[in-house]
Amino acid sequence: MPSKISKTGEITKGLWKDNPVLVLLLGLCPALAVTNSAYNGLGMGVATTFVLLGSNFIVSLIKGIVPKSVRIPVYIVVIATFVTIVDMALKAYLYDLSRNLGLFVPLIVVNCIILGRAEAFASRNSVGRSILDGLGMSLGFTLTLFILGAIREVIGSGTLTLFQLGETEVKFTLLGSQYPGVLVMILPPGAFLTLGIMLAAKTAIQRRIDADK
Repeated sequence: MPSKISKTGEITKGLWKDNPVLVLLLGLCPALAVTNSAYNGLGMGVATTFVLLGSNFIVSLIKGIVPKSVRIPVYIVVIATFVTIVDMALKAYLYDLSRNLGLFVPLIVVNCIILGRAEAFASRNSVGRSILDGLGMSLGFTLTLFILGAIREVIGSGTLTLFQLGETEVKFTLLGSQYPGVLVMILPPGAFLTLGIMLAAKTAIQRRIDADK
């Protein structure tokens, strides 16, 4: 059945109500692994956005001609094509970011968010709505990874990195040059700790909103 959500709702649902990380708990592997800085989180989010928008568009476009028996392999081939494009583009133009993200860029192919939206939404809705859905879920995923990375970087090293290309970088020192840093925040345990706090905060806020209705 086609979605009854408004076009605006398709975009905003991924930011809060159906946030892929904080609500659906999808894409946790890259969310935990690469968010030791705001820049890395943003980079992974943008890469995933490109793949999700492209795959949603193509899947919605070809849904009527793909036999149901082979739809999943076809979707995976479509997703893998866009992942290859973004992986090669990162290596060509943003090599430092590509190196930081490492294996997690190719692993976008098996990201549950991508295949899940292709199967649950793009294969059942129009091209326009599929693009809006992809945009909404991507914005939620990217924003969450950016915030997660920013919190870890600021507490872990006292800085906030927004861009880095060779010797050129946009980096702010927020807590002073004498800030000693909290090493655990930029290590794997810091990712679990920060995500847990964000999940708790999201749940508490949502309960407060529901109680006030």
